[in-house]
Amino acid sequence: MSHPVAGEPSAAGRRAVPLANAGYSTTEWDLLTDLPGRVLVAAASPGPGRPPRGVAAGLAGLDAVAAGRAFDSDLVRAVVAAIYARHDGAAARDERLTDVVDLLAACRAAVRLLRRRADPADAAAYRQWVESVAARVCQAGDVGSSPADRRFLDRLGGALDLR
Repeated sequence: MSHPVAGEPSAAGRRAVPLANAGYSTTEWDLLTDLPGRVLVAAASPGPGRPPRGVAAGLAGLDAVAAGRAFDSDLVRAVVAAIYARHDGAAARDERLTDVVDLLAACRAAVRLLRRRADPADAAAYRQWVESVAARVCQAGDVGSSPADRRFLDRLGGALDLR
């Protein structure tokens, strides 16, 4: 069961999810659909000053990704549907998953793409949803959020143009 996090909209007024990639190129769609998983993995990975995360953090991140199904945003729901439709394991083979510099660059690229192509409300919902994935991971389990986690979240929020 998904529990709301600050910034996540209620399920009221949801519309049907379009299963197509909403007119994005394959490269653009891959960026949008890969980013939440990359954020989850980076948030769950230990780094300088960041504690190792357990299973609870990974599950919290997966729950946050799934919570996108309840967003009042066609784009977010379509991205979640595409994530769950994948069975190729491509994300698991990508070494860039835990590289924070690459992740932040991907976030900035997604923001630029969304500014050009998405409805402003959908773009804002997507950016907030992606940030909520990292926030849930960092707040999960016995570890809690460290100063290094807060710096990571601040950097991520900046790259997502939320700060």
